[in-house]
Amino acid sequence: MADAPTETSARDYRDTVFLPETPFPMRGGLPQKEPLILEQWGDLYGALRAERQKQNAPLYVLHDGPPYANGDIHIGHALNKTLKDFVVRSRFLLGYDVDYVPGWDCHGLPIEWKIEEQFRAKGRRKDEVSKDEFRRACRDYAGKYIDLQRDQFKRLGVTGDFANRYATMDFKSEAAIVAEFHKFKNSGQLYRGSKPVMWSPVERTALADAEIEYHDHVSPTIWVKFPVTAMSDDHPDDLLAFRSSTPSIVIWTTTPWTIPANRAISYGPEIAYGLYEVTAMEEGLEFAPWAKPGDRLILADKLAEDVFKAAKIAAWTRVYDINPSGLETAHPLAALDSGYGFSVPLLAGDHVTDDAGTGFVHTAPGHGADDFEVWKAHGHHEVPDTVDPDGAYYDHVPLFAGLKVLETEGKKTGKFGPANGAVMEKLIEAGNLLARGRLEHSYPHSWRSKAPIIFRNTPQWFIRMDEPLKSGDTLRETALQAIDDTAFHPASGKNRIRSMVEGRPDWLVSRQRAWGTPLAMYMDKQTGQPLHDAEVDARIVAAIAEHGADIWFTAPDSDFLGAHDPARYEKIEDILDVWFDSGSTHAFTLDPRLPENGYAGDRPAHWPADLYLEGSDQHRGWFQSSLLEGCGTRGRAPYKAILTHGFTLDENGEKQSKSKGNTTDPLVVIKESGADILRLWVALVDYSEDQRIGKQILQTTVDAYRKLRNTVRYLLGALAGFDEAERLTDYDQFPPLEKFILHRLHELDAHVRRAYAEYRFQDVVRPVLEFCSNDLSALYFDIRKDALYCDRPDSIRRRAARTVMDEVFARLTAWLAPLTPFTMEEAWTTRSPDAGTNCARVIPETPAEWSNPAEAERWSAINTVLEVVNESLEAARREKLIGGALDAWPTVTGPASAFAPFEGLDAAEIFRTSGAELVESGESITVAVNPADHPKCARSWRRVPDVGSDPAYPDLSARDADAVRYWDQTHA
Repeated sequence: MADAPTETSARDYRDTVFLPETPFPMRGGLPQKEPLILEQWGDLYGALRAERQKQNAPLYVLHDGPPYANGDIHIGHALNKTLKDFVVRSRFLLGYDVDYVPGWDCHGLPIEWKIEEQFRAKGRRKDEVSKDEFRRACRDYAGKYIDLQRDQFKRLGVTGDFANRYATMDFKSEAAIVAEFHKFKNSGQLYRGSKPVMWSPVERTALADAEIEYHDHVSPTIWVKFPVTAMSDDHPDDLLAFRSSTPSIVIWTTTPWTIPANRAISYGPEIAYGLYEVTAMEEGLEFAPWAKPGDRLILADKLAEDVFKAAKIAAWTRVYDINPSGLETAHPLAALDSGYGFSVPLLAGDHVTDDAGTGFVHTAPGHGADDFEVWKAHGHHEVPDTVDPDGAYYDHVPLFAGLKVLETEGKKTGKFGPANGAVMEKLIEAGNLLARGRLEHSYPHSWRSKAPIIFRNTPQWFIRMDEPLKSGDTLRETALQAIDDTAFHPASGKNRIRSMVEGRPDWLVSRQRAWGTPLAMYMDKQTGQPLHDAEVDARIVAAIAEHGADIWFTAPDSDFLGAHDPARYEKIEDILDVWFDSGSTHAFTLDPRLPENGYAGDRPAHWPADLYLEGSDQHRGWFQSSLLEGCGTRGRAPYKAILTHGFTLDENGEKQSKSKGNTTDPLVVIKESGADILRLWVALVDYSEDQRIGKQILQTTVDAYRKLRNTVRYLLGALAGFDEAERLTDYDQFPPLEKFILHRLHELDAHVRRAYAEYRFQDVVRPVLEFCSNDLSALYFDIRKDALYCDRPDSIRRRAARTVMDEVFARLTAWLAPLTPFTMEEAWTTRSPDAGTNCARVIPETPAEWSNPAEAERWSAINTVLEVVNESLEAARREKLIGGALDAWPTVTGPASAFAPFEGLDAAEIFRTSGAELVESGESITVAVNPADHPKCARSWRRVPDVGSDPAYPDLSARDADAVRYWDQTHA
């Protein structure tokens, strides 16, 4: 029927039509409503836990990966925290008691930099501020942003134990981190080593793999000659003959500044090398090349031609094969300063290839991991220190004292300093630069400062990856087994983290900064070993638990050392890698609340956690540090499963950047459209891959939201006044259409439960959206509109329809509660204001008898016919043959098989026409749209033969006359 009469009649029947009625508005108004709902919820998380514990529900633990406490939340935060909230709310929905304690990572360089800036603005340099004052400022700064981000997460709809949130800077947290560190110290896994580590001169600290990102970088390249000075007896006698020029081994490097640190040349035992003599140079050059005819060069045969091209050498002769073993060379700067007057040996190394360069590797053991290992492997122990923490040459480095490798201050921060240029000039002066150029390549940068890093030899503290533990397995072996025992979502994450752990070096855990948890221990000055004393450790941990880690830097050593002589021990004031901090969060967030540890409160946890959920970059960050920390102290990972999400790009698939102006601010989206819109976007995307967001994409999300809201609104209106007395309970009484919708509910119920259990949120919302659009709006609501509006209230058909709509409403508001909690709460409380929060519900049980594949098959076949009929009706409307579907009485012709599903059904009801005829004939379905030539019912506007059959209501059909009589009797 239409919305308003087109013909006048003796009586206005509008009051007798049961039109949907609800205060639930069409427009969401989410920015205004959501804060009110949050206020109504109050301590929702506490209430939900209490309710589930009363029910003896099984416990599920999601351990929060801590965001960094600086700045407003960004779209990455919003995605991450919304996904976590989907997990929390969906597990409550599935009947679990859920433990989720939000946390914050507080230590580290970003905050330290901000505080340095604040002090500089006041005219104070960092070295003019006491460590105690500096750390206090850092703590205040982090605390401010914890409060800010907490409120922003709550506004997003995130539910969790915010009242008992954790932070890595809390005193008890810092004490627990130190206690975990002591476990590594006391088990023998910790050692101090002097080896090249990734070092940031800008930040003046060592960096771990997880703190590195790679960017394109242009480096100078040089080909350098190392004159051969000695050889073993198995080389040709004329190699160093007086009549020939001295041969030189040629190396290639992209780090000219490391030449002063050179101590050896590495070669590949399997590579073919040759002695080459230059016979001619290229002509017509704008500059004089550094090579000349008669020069003799030793190169890998495969790369010789490339080297000659770089050096502008036009012609050459290969003299004979050369085995580099047994050769020695002079340092290329030896002629300029006696400080370089040492011999440079040739060392065999498996890391050398002939893929690029010269086939020889310049080896500076203080500035490269491979260099260090090959140097040590050949029995050398002294590693030169050439570059200081600021990235400048030490004063003892001949020719280059004080020159910087990288600029660390001012506008040129992160750019090359004068070191590279100075080294090249001295090589030219010494006559040992063969060629130079420039190379754009991928180079490691600090993820915080975005500045290039260097490899620098420095004493640091490491955790051994390959030393057997008490179990007999190494930390690496234990971690790899733990990875195999972990479930990954998506599954590809397993190989990613496994390959990283397989190849990673020992865990570098020390940093040379101020704001962090200290390596709170003492080292014996005589032995260089950490002090192992349980009483000392206990005093340290107790003091930090009471006063915070600052006490380590201010209290006298005697407070901790007891009977030990302070003069014998060095207090270690390095701070721990922040990944060790966050990798230990399970120890102070879950452990204290384990019933087996004596906890008897109302917020129990269990260990290991059921799930860790973070971005895919955390395979080398939090997932891995937690893995190593758990395996090193407890023999397994602190999680049973890992879920990873991708990164959020703009609408064009580009990385979001404030400088590009292509960012999407979640706080703006919430203010303008509401948190449920942002949450629905998260639900709709495939979070396992990189996702896109922007105005157009959000508009698509708003459109999807409208469909959901309008579906719920229609149900609320259609169910006005529905009560248990009206409910139909005998399944056999339901018409076929209702049985089909109940089957779809049964089908979707199993699908939604499975999708939530497997964290496939997209597979919840998309099928539910399709159900709302296709099965409900386009089919069920449209067909049942006439019965709902015009049947008498006690008719079986209307009661069946309203009963099914009640079941649909109950499930939609439950299924979607984790994804769009504000809207579903509004819908639920609109209908049942005294029934408590929608968030506390579990998915209603769905009777097995609702499963009816035969009915589903029937309605699939009916839809095939219905699509043809609808197209024909629409065409007739366009051609003005009919005004609406109720003006039509179509004749549908087709094979008997197409009409078999219509047996026992009213085809006109399905087609939404006043009548219909099905004629079995032919192979295909055709439709003749005939006008319905019967009188028009003044109430339902159907044109049917029985209009006027009841004398009391001459302008109504028999069905409508009966309904109006019922209405008149009940409203007399």
